[in-house]
Amino acid sequence: MQLTGPEILRRMQEKDKPDIIITPFDIRCLGSNSYDLHLADTLRVYKHTLPGGMKPAIEYKGDKKFHSMRDWFEDEKTYERFCKFPDIYDIRNPRYLIDPTNPTHHKTIDIKIPERGLILSPDVGYLGSTVEYTETRNLFPYIDGKSSVGRNFILNHHTAGRGDDGFCGEWTLEIRVLYPTVVYPYMRIGQIYYEQFEGERMPYDKNPHSHYNCQRGPTAAAIIPIDTFLKEKQK
Repeated sequence: MQLTGPEILRRMQEKDKPDIIITPFDIRCLGSNSYDLHLADTLRVYKHTLPGGMKPAIEYKGDKKFHSMRDWFEDEKTYERFCKFPDIYDIRNPRYLIDPTNPTHHKTIDIKIPERGLILSPDVGYLGSTVEYTETRNLFPYIDGKSSVGRNFILNHHTAGRGDDGFCGEWTLEIRVLYPTVVYPYMRIGQIYYEQFEGERMPYDKNPHSHYNCQRGPTAAAIIPIDTFLKEKQK
């Protein structure tokens, strides 16, 4: 059962221990059955996935500047090299692979989103975060894109739109775009929903195996474990 907007507000206003905390909060962002979340002004990109000399994003100059492929490169020499050897800069090239078990592949670089906007590339995956810090108890929270965000072909999460009872922190977003697309700091990037659940609680913030509780800003992936105990169970 999903909570309505008025019920979300009521749960936030409980005096002793509110089930929902959203900060900052503005009533204008409360919808029929969700609350709108906003994009913070910092993105992170896995350094390992970036070809040398290529920019992960372009500062948007507005309609006053005609943007071109040249803008994705640090200098003219690198652009000329791209024209001669495009496979070197193709993210499908296995030289840019991500090994989920290799911590060096999760090193990131920060990108600030200027007020005038930032052009994202369809060839790059970006880690963003919500402006909002949330805490959820006795409920199941999850985030999804807004209709207008989806209609601009901006994907704000891949598989990590589901939260947990007891999760506290800002939400990390796994952002991809279909076309070169401009994003702005504090733009509405998604919505948070809340559902009831059944059964005994096992809160995320009490689980010693939780990776991302109290996260702030775009948070890189934890190492994905390879559970060798499954081999033993198969014998």
